[in-house]
Amino acid sequence: MELENVKGIGPKTKELLNKLNIYNVDELVRYYPYRYNVYSPTNILDHEDEQICITGIIESVPKLSYIKRNLNKIGFTFLTSNIRCNVVIFNRAFINRFLTVGKPITLVGKYKKDKNQFIASDIKLTPIYKTEVEPVYHLISGLKTSTLENSIKSILQSDIKINEIIPEYINEEYNFISSKDAIRELHFPTSLEETKKANLKLKYEELFEFLFKINIIKYRNQLFNDYVIKHVNDEMIENVKKMIPFSLTKDQEETLNEIVKDFNSFKRMNRLVMGDVGCGKTIVAFIAVILNLECGYQSAILAPTEVLAVQHYDNFKNLFPNVKTELLVGSKTKKQKEVIKEKLKNGEIDVLIGTHAMLEDDVEFENIGLVVTDEQHRFGVNQRKSLQNKGEFVDVLYLSATPIPRTYALTIYGDMDISIIKEKPAGRKEIKTTVLKFSELDKVISSIEEEVKNGHQVYVVAPLIEESESDLNDVNTIYDLLSKNLKDIRIDILHGKMKNVYKDKVINNFKEGNLDLIISTTVIEVGVDVKNATLMVIFNAERFGLATLHQLRGRVGRNSLESKCILISDQEKERLHVLEESNDGFYVSEMDFKMRGSGDLFGIRQSGDMIFKIADIKKDYKILVQCKKDVDAFILDNIENSFRDYKYYNTILNSLMNNND
Repeated sequence: MELENVKGIGPKTKELLNKLNIYNVDELVRYYPYRYNVYSPTNILDHEDEQICITGIIESVPKLSYIKRNLNKIGFTFLTSNIRCNVVIFNRAFINRFLTVGKPITLVGKYKKDKNQFIASDIKLTPIYKTEVEPVYHLISGLKTSTLENSIKSILQSDIKINEIIPEYINEEYNFISSKDAIRELHFPTSLEETKKANLKLKYEELFEFLFKINIIKYRNQLFNDYVIKHVNDEMIENVKKMIPFSLTKDQEETLNEIVKDFNSFKRMNRLVMGDVGCGKTIVAFIAVILNLECGYQSAILAPTEVLAVQHYDNFKNLFPNVKTELLVGSKTKKQKEVIKEKLKNGEIDVLIGTHAMLEDDVEFENIGLVVTDEQHRFGVNQRKSLQNKGEFVDVLYLSATPIPRTYALTIYGDMDISIIKEKPAGRKEIKTTVLKFSELDKVISSIEEEVKNGHQVYVVAPLIEESESDLNDVNTIYDLLSKNLKDIRIDILHGKMKNVYKDKVINNFKEGNLDLIISTTVIEVGVDVKNATLMVIFNAERFGLATLHQLRGRVGRNSLESKCILISDQEKERLHVLEESNDGFYVSEMDFKMRGSGDLFGIRQSGDMIFKIADIKKDYKILVQCKKDVDAFILDNIENSFRDYKYYNTILNSLMNNND
C-alpha cells in the first residue's frame, strides 16, 4: 500500500510526512511516539503543588480576559470530587467557545490550596474517568497528531501484513505479542502495562535484526581468504619479545595470541584491541608489526593526529632501530613526501607511520600485509578502508582507548573480533582523583607547587581556547591566573589552533623538561606521553564526558610515580565522583552510560547503520545482552542450511553475502 492510497493522506499530508522521512506505509506505522502523557484523575486535595489530573464539571460561565497583547486567561468555577475551586488557564482563548456551564472536562495542572485556585496547563474537552495513556509524537508545522493517528489507524485496520521478524520459537519463549499488535498498542495504548510489553517486543525485534546483520557481515568477511598467508611460529614470537625491555601482562599475552591465530588462520584479520589508557595496546600492535615483517610484508600505522603519529614513530624507532621505518605526516615538505612514497613503492620501507597523509591515492606499497589504526573511531569507514585496499591480502588491527562494556562493543563493532586489555603494566600506581570547587583554588596552587618542587611536571586543561560570554574558563585566562600565583614555574600554552611548528616546540620543551606546566585544551588527550608528568588539573570538569576526563587523567601515572588528578567544578555532579571512586576505565564508561543515557558516542559505526526507531543500545543494555545470546544461537543453528526455514533472514543472508563493499 502506497501512502497516497491511505485514507486521509492527500498531496499536502504526503509532503509533510516526507519531511519526517516517512515515504511508505511501513515507515508510517513505525513512526513511534517519543513519549507518553499519562492521565490518571485524582482527588484535588491529595497532591497540592504537584502536577495532577482532575475531572469535573464547569459551574460558572468561563470569562476570557486579555491582559496584554500576547497574554490572555480564562477563568471559571469548577466542581471536582465535591470540591469547588477557581480555575485559571492562560493563552487558551481559542478553546473558550467550547467551554459551557455543566460541561464535564478534565484539567491538567497544579492546585494552590491557600487560594483555592487550580492553575491549568491543559484542558481535555473529552472527560477522563480512568487512567489513559496519550502518545506524543515529533511533528512539524502543518501536521496534526489526529491526522497521523487516523492514517495509522486506517492502515492497521486494513489487511496489511506486518512481518514477524523474530523467529516464532523466540516469540513463544518470551511470550511476545505479534508485531502488528505491538505497533497498534504503541500508537493506541490500552494501558501502561500493555504499552511496556509492546515496547519490549519492538525493541528486541530491532536489536535482533541489527545483531543478525552485523554477525553475518563478520561471517562473510571470514570467508574471503580461505588460505594461510602468514606463518608465525613460537620462535618468531619469542625473538620479538626479547626486543622488548619489559614483560607483557597476561592480557597483552592473550591479545597477542589472538592476533597470531588470526595471522595463521584461513581468514583476514579484522580485530579491535580495546583497552584502558596506559594498558599497553600499542606495544602489542608493534609486536604484530614486527611479526608481519618477519612474514615478508610491509605495515602501516595510522594515527588521527600528528602528535600521536610522531610519538608512535619515536617509540617504534627506539624499540626497533634496525627496522626501516618512515614518518608520513602533513607537515612534511612536498619533496620529503615524494621521496618517502618512492621508497615505499619500491619496498625500501618496512613500516610507514603517519596520519591522513597516508590515505592519499599516490601512497603505494610494494607488499602491505598489516594496517594498524589507532584511535580508530576518529576515522570514517571509507578512510579506514582506503589503507586496507592498498594491498591484496591485508590484515587489519584497530586500537581504541575508549573502554566500553564487552557486549556493547560487540554491538558497535559486531563485524570485528574483539580483544580486551584491562591489566596495567607492573609498577603502575592508581591515580588519586579529587573534585574541588573554584573557591578551593589555593589547594590546587599548593598541589602544583609541590609537584614541581619534587621535580615533576603538570598538565592543566581548559574547556575553551579563547574567552567567551560563557562562564567557562579559557586557556589564556587560566594562564594569567596561574602565572600570578606560581612564581618561578615555567608555564606555556598548547591548543589546536596553534601552528604545528609552535605546537611541536611546546610539546618538545615539555618532553625535554624545559617546561614545568602546560595549559592546554583536550588536544593533549592522545599523543602527549611524558612519564615525568604526575598532576592533571581540569577546569570546568562538568563540561566533559567521563570518558574524556578518564582519557585526560591517563596522561599522568605513566610510570611508578604517585600521580594525582584534580577536577575543578562548582556544580555538584554525581558523575564526577565516579572518577574519585575508580581508575577502571570500563567501570567509568559503564557508569557514564547509565548517567548520560543515549547519545552519539565517538561517532560509532559511521556508515551502514541500522537507524534504531525505538531501541537504544545503551539504555536497553540488558535487552541487548540477552538478544546477543539469542542471535548467536540462531545463526549457529541455521547458518549451514542458509536459513532455509526463515525466508526473511535467508534474503538478508543472500544480500549481505553477495555484497562485497
